[in-house]
Amino acid sequence: MILYPAIDIRDGKAVRLREGDFARETVFDADPVDAAKRWVAAGASWLHIVDLDGARSGRPVNTDAVRRIREAVPVRLQLGGGLRTMRQINAAATLGIDRLVLGSAALRSSSLVSDAVARHGEGIAVSLDARDGKLASDGWMEQTEIPVVEAAQRLATAGVRTLIFTDIRRDGLLRGPNVSALTELIAAVDASVIASGGVGTAADLCAVRDAGVAGVIIGRALYDGHVDLRQALTLAAGENTA
Repeated sequence: MILYPAIDIRDGKAVRLREGDFARETVFDADPVDAAKRWVAAGASWLHIVDLDGARSGRPVNTDAVRRIREAVPVRLQLGGGLRTMRQINAAATLGIDRLVLGSAALRSSSLVSDAVARHGEGIAVSLDARDGKLASDGWMEQTEIPVVEAAQRLATAGVRTLIFTDIRRDGLLRGPNVSALTELIAAVDASVIASGGVGTAADLCAVRDAGVAGVIIGRALYDGHVDLRQALTLAAGENTA
């Protein structure tokens, strides 16, 4: 299981939200490059970056911060937020991003998904962000009635090999991941599933690892010090030291 420390960027700063609520924000690093260097120094091999302003506005906003992170660290980067056209996707790829995460655009346009997969192959992932099993979009501000599993199966059929599942009601709250939803999703699709939202303890990491996820994104628990990244990486590798 790959562990992805999260760097969520808003107004050029590394922040964390609670349940995706922009009014419930905590700033952790004035410069997100500092967060990137800290997690890489602790052993991370991937970083998960979200342009929160981009997700809300529908276009990349914090490109300069992303570029500076790419220049500062040698690890692989996964980026989402505001990637809604092929031009935006291709531009992000030119920054040296290893995996590009589509969100709202993937729900609206099957042709965009097909074109992105044709161009970038396994470098494309889709984020499935859900409240009570139904997808949300546009920076989590809009709620749909689309079931997560239905959308996931459609995306896997279109060639998407990586899906990122976030339970919005658990995101940033450190109350534990939605293991039952993850288990259902993993069983339903021929794609790798990355878990996001709710991880607050080493035991939570073991739970998602044992559920069979390919990776887990962890944010607030690292920033608040509830989880030590070095220990988390050991657990992610399969060594139970919790």
